[in-house]
Amino acid sequence: MKFLFILLGTVSLCLGVAGIFIPGLPATPFLLLTAGLYVKSSEKLYTKLMNNRITGPYIKEFRANKGMTKKAKVRALLVMWLMIIVSCLFFVPSVMVKVIVLGSRIIGSVVMGIIVPTISLNKTETIKTDDYGRKEKTDQCVGSSYR
Repeated sequence: MKFLFILLGTVSLCLGVAGIFIPGLPATPFLLLTAGLYVKSSEKLYTKLMNNRITGPYIKEFRANKGMTKKAKVRALLVMWLMIIVSCLFFVPSVMVKVIVLGSRIIGSVVMGIIVPTISLNKTETIKTDDYGRKEKTDQCVGSSYR
């Protein structure tokens, strides 16, 4: 089972790295899937993934915010699907490549829609006093996860 998780994690990593450079292909969901598969199969690969200067920030940023807002998910999915459809219709001549691209996009959509938590950012207003005793209002976003 370990070998299968490592294999699937490596495939997901390749798609995630490609998603960094290819518009319309998501990077973060594939990198999150990679992290999940590596954490179950190989501590060494998981550590390398998290400490990598390219892949690490994607995963760490997601972990800090604990998910995506519903609006961000919808926007990301719409832009990604639009780019994939335009690419497949006008720029990809091979049927096999179209199938691969569409298949990876379906997997990315499922990961983003189901696995990635949806968070709600609620603005709370606080009153803060500066160094000179003046009061100023600040808006802070408080994240709450709902799934």
